[in-house]
Amino acid sequence: MLGGFLALLSAITFGFNNASVRRGVLSGSVLQALAITVPVGVPFFLVMILVTGNIGAVTGLTTEAFLWLAAAGVLHFVIGRYCNYRSTKAIGGNLSGPWKQSNLILALVLAIVFLGEVLTPLKVAGIVLILMGAYFTSKATFKKPKPAKEGEPKPKHPEFEPSYREGYSFALLSAVAYGSSPILVRMGLESQGPGTSFWGGLISYSSAALVIGLILLLPGRWKHVREVGQSSVRWFSLAAILVGFSQMFRYMALAIAPVSVVTPIQSTSVVFRVIFGWLINRDTEVFGAWVVLGVLVTMLGVLGLSVSTEIVTANLQLPDGIMRLVEFSWP
Repeated sequence: MLGGFLALLSAITFGFNNASVRRGVLSGSVLQALAITVPVGVPFFLVMILVTGNIGAVTGLTTEAFLWLAAAGVLHFVIGRYCNYRSTKAIGGNLSGPWKQSNLILALVLAIVFLGEVLTPLKVAGIVLILMGAYFTSKATFKKPKPAKEGEPKPKHPEFEPSYREGYSFALLSAVAYGSSPILVRMGLESQGPGTSFWGGLISYSSAALVIGLILLLPGRWKHVREVGQSSVRWFSLAAILVGFSQMFRYMALAIAPVSVVTPIQSTSVVFRVIFGWLINRDTEVFGAWVVLGVLVTMLGVLGLSVSTEIVTANLQLPDGIMRLVEFSWP
């Protein structure tokens, strides 16, 4: 129960984070977003370790665990986040969101191979529904706002022109990175408890911040980051704080609950992304029937992946044939 609740908190803050990033990249670049959001995670988790009194929890981590967590940080916070921000800048959070949910499929496959988890008919149905949700969402198109009439205030944001091929491609790439990283985190934190998860976040963010620092040493990169506008700085800073809380809840959840439970619940962020997108970015996001249908079908898929077979069999009176099908598992 606690693991699921923490995963839900992670989903809510991650949805808000996506809306904040979307606002920031309207005028800022992906590299500027990474340069602000990734390093902020280091002091964030360091403060959380001090506040929660978990300084000594690091002794429970082996050298192998350190390596798994460092690899997870580079994969998730550098590669995955870059692709996520790139797709968000190209087509917005609403269109890219359901496609990013395909990370669940990869996470499930890797959990079966490396962590001994099993595939069930409910999870197969969840996979199919998630793929259908992504398909439905891809049928939505962006309608440009009507130009302001003479005397009316000009739009607050730069004109948005979606780049669908770029957006969907990087959404799928981010799904690969985001779907793989929970396995590495779980391998580093398994059986360690919530306290150690703060150290897991610090190690992962530190390794990612080091990589970003090396990138900024390349010619012209640091100068480009320093040219970021004040509006983007504010939105990227808010996103950094929100994603810090989101990752804190995520690491705590992964320390006490299986990947097959945490990842699907956290993926409800696709719903919160739409809600916060409507509140913050309604002029630069795609809304409409196809988006709503895609989100709803994706959520049914998430439900299929997150509900355990035991819950279904204990609470539903099903015919024997269907019950045997529901109880089937592989491998």
